[in-house]
Amino acid sequence: MFIPVQNKRIYQHVVEQIQEMILDGRLKSGDRMPSERTMAEQFAVSRNSVREAIRTLEILGIVESRQGGGNFIATGSSDFLCEPLSIMFKLNSGKFTDLLELRRSLEIEAASLAAQRITRPEAEKMSRMIDELKKTDNEARCIELDKQFHLLIAEISGNSLLSGFLHAISRIVEQAVRDGRKYILTSLSNNQTLLRLHQDLCDAIVSKNVEAAVIAVRRHFDFILDNLRK
Repeated sequence: MFIPVQNKRIYQHVVEQIQEMILDGRLKSGDRMPSERTMAEQFAVSRNSVREAIRTLEILGIVESRQGGGNFIATGSSDFLCEPLSIMFKLNSGKFTDLLELRRSLEIEAASLAAQRITRPEAEKMSRMIDELKKTDNEARCIELDKQFHLLIAEISGNSLLSGFLHAISRIVEQAVRDGRKYILTSLSNNQTLLRLHQDLCDAIVSKNVEAAVIAVRRHFDFILDNLRK
């Protein structure tokens, strides 16, 4: 199954072989990996090298260890992208406006696709979410609903890469939304405007109006960015 490793930095070659096996389909999401002993024998390396490779793959989000169950190829979660993106954001002294400009670009495409592909159950779910957002006066719940509303649009888009990327940055986005809402919601009129913008976006997607959905996303993020830049 595996090819013996002969070069130095042995664990890296083990990592590369496993990655190649995923890319060519020999290993798939959810597959249980062989035991450390079996892998060490097939790779012709020490068990320590196998352990180091597994740890590296866990950090990369490629492998997940289950207590008492062994090691498995990850099931496609994009959470592992969050940490490197967060670090890059901090190292580059990223501003909330940088993040929101990126979100605007991604969500314009997500909303466009969602408006083309939304189903009746998805439309009903989105409408219920907006209704709850309009009724709740709990700010923590508002923040959560805000985040879930935008992630739902990404999921409805049907583009797994687009949805995965937006999910990957959701932790950074959540902090930005929290701080942004605190700054923006300084008056009742701003709060009402933000609710109306969410409603407009929902209505456009539910009615399958692609052009209106794109305009609604632009207006939503332009409103937030304009307030943050004041």
